[in-house]
Amino acid sequence: MSQQHSILIVEDEEPIRVGLEDVLVFHGFAVESAADGRTGLHKALTGGFDLILLDLMLPGIDGYAVCERVRAQDPEQPIIMLTARGTDEDIVRGLRLGADDYVAKPFSVVQLMLRVQAVLRRTRPLAALPVRFTLADGTEVDAANLSAHRDGVAIAELTRREMETLQYLAAHAERPVAAEELLHRVWGYPKQASPETRTVAIHIAKLRRKLESDRAEPRLLLTVRGAGYRLRLTP
Repeated sequence: MSQQHSILIVEDEEPIRVGLEDVLVFHGFAVESAADGRTGLHKALTGGFDLILLDLMLPGIDGYAVCERVRAQDPEQPIIMLTARGTDEDIVRGLRLGADDYVAKPFSVVQLMLRVQAVLRRTRPLAALPVRFTLADGTEVDAANLSAHRDGVAIAELTRREMETLQYLAAHAERPVAAEELLHRVWGYPKQASPETRTVAIHIAKLRRKLESDRAEPRLLLTVRGAGYRLRLTP
C-alpha cells in the first residue's frame, strides 16, 4: 500500500495499539493513534484519514458513539470496528451505525490486512448500478437518499453499505448472487480470498428486518440454498 494512505487507530489497550501501529507502518501506511474515545473522535473529525480502526470499548466515549458522530459528519468515512465482543448483537449494532466491516479480537495480521486492503481497494461504480428501483411488494428504493418508501411512507433508512448491497442485488436480480461475489464486488475483497467474516449474512439479516419485518418468511430478499441471495423486483 502506498504511504499516501493514512490510518487512525483508536484503541485503549496499549499492546494492541502499538502492535497495530507497527504492522501498519511496516505495510507502508501513515499512522496516527488515540487511546481514548474523546481524543479519537477529535482526530477522526479533523484528520482526514483514509481509514479508521475503531475499538468499541473505549474510555470516555465508546466506539459506538464515535462511529455515530463520525458518520453524521462524513457518511463516506471508511471505518473498521475492532471488537472483543464477537456476538452478532454487538456486531450488528456497530454495522447499523455505519461501520464498513469488523475484526473480532484476537485477530491475525493476515485477516486484519485483508480487511484494511479491501476497504482501501474498494471501488464503487455506483453510476453503473440502479439508483431507483421497486421491489416486488411495491417498496421504492432510493439510493441517492439511502431510503425506502412503501405507499408513499418512509419505512427504512439504510446505511451506505446496505444500499450498495441492495443495488448490486437489484442489478443482478435475474440470478442468485453468492456471498463471495458480494464480498468481492461490494466489500472489495480480492477474488478467492477467504475472510473470516459473517458481515454479508449480518447485512442481509439487517435488510430483511428493515424491509419486511412484518413477515414470518422473507418474500423480497430470498436465500437460494447453495447459490446465494436473490432480490425480487417488481415485474
